[in-house]
Amino acid sequence: MSNHVLWQEGQVSAKDRAQLLGQQPATVWLTGLSGAGKSTLAFALERELHRLGRACYVLDGDNVRHGLNRDLGFSAQHRSENIRRVAEVARLMNDAGMIVISAFISPFHADRKMAREIIGTGSFREVFVSTALAVCEARDQKGLYVKARSGLLAQFTGISSPYEVSETADLTIDTADMPLDQAVAQLLKLLTSCQASCF
Repeated sequence: MSNHVLWQEGQVSAKDRAQLLGQQPATVWLTGLSGAGKSTLAFALERELHRLGRACYVLDGDNVRHGLNRDLGFSAQHRSENIRRVAEVARLMNDAGMIVISAFISPFHADRKMAREIIGTGSFREVFVSTALAVCEARDQKGLYVKARSGLLAQFTGISSPYEVSETADLTIDTADMPLDQAVAQLLKLLTSCQASCF
């Protein structure tokens, strides 16, 4: 970063913005294999939060790569930069007072740790969507696992690139065993327990 770039302080604090919205901002970080159900959970949680009158937004892995991160590939370095950028956006949105739901494979411990540090431990809630590889492959709506196993898709998490199982998750959900409405209820409970009873 250039020495000529200075942080500009505003006249409205993060606390002021949170009070205006009547909620405590947070980031729910959903991590797990492709096909585990992260996006389904994220958008269902967003719908329920919206119904409850909460200002929230989903940052989805595929969606972000259409714009903000369209210049990134899937090497370990690019995956790390993908997570860094998303974490910075989530931090800014939390600073604006919003609840963020992030759905990213984020396969590496170091990258999830980095995201937690950028966003802040007090606001960051990691959720491991632990759905088994066999279930994810059976779902395979995008045909990605088939391509990965045939060698047409390199550096694919779970096949040719590792997924480092979360050891710091605040909540674990297996979408093969838990109905969607029950999973959303668990996510809401997680938010309620860590949001100073803002719900």
